[in-house]
Amino acid sequence: MQVVDKIISNFTNNKSLYIGEKVTMSEHMIQTAMLAEKAKCNDDLICSCLLHDYGHFILESPDELVKKNLDGKHEDIGYEYLKSIFKKEITDPIRYHVQAKRYLARDKNYFELLSEASKISLKLQGGVLKDDESTKFEEQDYFKSTILLRKFDDAAKKTDIKMKSIHDYKKLLTSKIK
Repeated sequence: MQVVDKIISNFTNNKSLYIGEKVTMSEHMIQTAMLAEKAKCNDDLICSCLLHDYGHFILESPDELVKKNLDGKHEDIGYEYLKSIFKKEITDPIRYHVQAKRYLARDKNYFELLSEASKISLKLQGGVLKDDESTKFEEQDYFKSTILLRKFDDAAKKTDIKMKSIHDYKKLLTSKIK
């Protein structure tokens, strides 16, 4: 599978720190997938977690966008790239994981637990969802999966854990190709 090899290569070769955090983008996405595995989620959600920030690999310089107070829409870029490769059950949670943060941030306790970098990106991404936007979001087909992805995403920024390798996920990625 050439596309899987390209995905693995992007994970292996990208050493950029995850915007404002102490882990790389690759480590962050792998940690997100590891949390989904630990929670015994299905393979579709584990794959979504693994690829949720893939759009950052496609963007020229995510850090520069933040410095310029711009949102690179990594969720849309990742979704557009991945939707022709993976099924909707995998790509829709990726597409809406930023909206899930905006939804969950309505809760002050959730908001306070966000890292400073995540609070900055929340503002760039449109801030907290309004009530009508929240109601519409709750009606999405993969609402529950997207919320789970988001919660794993928020927790996947640890520097002191034993990491899996992207190569450990080759079989999963290959099995989820359309």
